[in-house]
Amino acid sequence: MSPQVPAVSRAAAILRFLSSSAVPVSATRIAEAVGAPRSSTYHLLSALQAEGFVMHLPDERRYLLGLGAAELGSTYSQQASLSLQGHPLMARLVRKVRYPVHLGLLHGREVLYIVEQRPPHSQPLVTEPQVQLPAHVTASGRSMLALLPPSQVTALFSAPAAFVGRTGEGPKSLPALRRLLSDERAQGFSFEREEVTLGMSSIAVACLDRHGRPAASVAMTFPASRREFPDGALEALRRTAYQLSIRIGFPGA
Repeated sequence: MSPQVPAVSRAAAILRFLSSSAVPVSATRIAEAVGAPRSSTYHLLSALQAEGFVMHLPDERRYLLGLGAAELGSTYSQQASLSLQGHPLMARLVRKVRYPVHLGLLHGREVLYIVEQRPPHSQPLVTEPQVQLPAHVTASGRSMLALLPPSQVTALFSAPAAFVGRTGEGPKSLPALRRLLSDERAQGFSFEREEVTLGMSSIAVACLDRHGRPAASVAMTFPASRREFPDGALEALRRTAYQLSIRIGFPGA
């Protein structure tokens, strides 16, 4: 038997244990649960963390299931469900605002776009379905990041390499991102100007799942030359995000 097989089995046991835990747990508790030495458990947790399957909360010294592990089993079904529920709402929204609109999911440190609707004769944008962009420079991504626990944002963006941009604009450090997310959380929407594409701006509002967690984001892109949002756009985005939230189980106000 290959010497890697026991390690693979223990890694799988760790993931199963974390998936069954409702709260973050310590490495010691994980080692006890899977019947492994603490030293090898730490090595496995480090490897799983590097691959995105486990998330470490340094302030609490605990671990939880990472987005990578959750995405393996749920991304496809989540995309299919949100796409099915979101298409008619996005089609209605684009007729209302007359600018391109998008529906995206948070995918680790990136946004995965799953629906795009454009008005007639509009130019293609980079936010086509299945395109992924850095979450910290997109209005879509930040609208969802703003509603995550601060410890999760820290875990996602603790490394300087996490701040890869596109145009040179946008937050370039964790403190700068935290300040921006705090402001956007307070105002209830996110806005970026030329952080994704020169000459373009976007505004986004998050959709919530049945637990009140960010599940997706409804966004609109328009020329950066406009100094104000198009008339009625923010209200229309908020209404669409709320309607989609209700459709996916959010209990409402």
